[in-house]
Amino acid sequence: MPSSASLPFPMHRFFVPPNSIQGNTVTLSGSVVHQIRDVLRLSPGDMIVVLDDSGWEYRVRLVMVEQAKVVGQIEQKVLTRTEPRTKITLYQSLLKGDKFEWILQKGTELGVVEFVPVVSDRCVIGSVDDVSKVKFGRWQRITLEAAEQSRRARLPRLHLPMLFPQACERARRADLAVLPWEEEKTRTLRTMLATSDASPIQVRGKNLVIRKPFSISIIVGPEGGFTSREVDQARRYGIAPVTLGPRILRAETAALAAITIILYQLEDM
Repeated sequence: MPSSASLPFPMHRFFVPPNSIQGNTVTLSGSVVHQIRDVLRLSPGDMIVVLDDSGWEYRVRLVMVEQAKVVGQIEQKVLTRTEPRTKITLYQSLLKGDKFEWILQKGTELGVVEFVPVVSDRCVIGSVDDVSKVKFGRWQRITLEAAEQSRRARLPRLHLPMLFPQACERARRADLAVLPWEEEKTRTLRTMLATSDASPIQVRGKNLVIRKPFSISIIVGPEGGFTSREVDQARRYGIAPVTLGPRILRAETAALAAITIILYQLEDM
């Protein structure tokens, strides 16, 4: 029966394809079988939690653990309440080494709902085609594992890389779109997140009163930041440059700082 009660700890969690759940039976195959059988050494009678990316989670008792298949019976269905109300999409410029992967992991833990890799002027790669299928697959596994670890109810969506102008065009569709920039000195995230009784602010030459947003786009630059040309281009799309404070933050720090500020300010941490 559906329930809103919390499930007891500890219990291993696995995102599975929706068609893995048929009635009260869960049938698992592929890599998750190796994890259950060979890594965790679970056996019939043990409990796991499976998630179908719908917001529900299912408490499952294993009844069969074989080399190629795991079968379990659902004992409880729970509506998970770990997803933030605020829907943040992070447009992160590609970074050197494993820094981008670190942002994917930590951003997933914090509650980002979408990640969009961006190729901007100062990125270490110059084309969206430079991101291999192998690397993209690794990024997907990182978000999956981070979502399971942090008790997310939904998997964040990971988009294919796009160029900066494409990212701006897409980001503008959110209720609020901001671009942390070290040259911005006055407009803060708190200003942009102010409630309707705040003073109007200037965006694209117009006086606007920013109401509490539901969807927020954050566009973060690479090492070295955005060029002035890119910032001007973002402004033309209605994306507001904001300051994150007087100290200069690394790109990976700026992304997580902006996410945390937004969620805290909107009481969604």
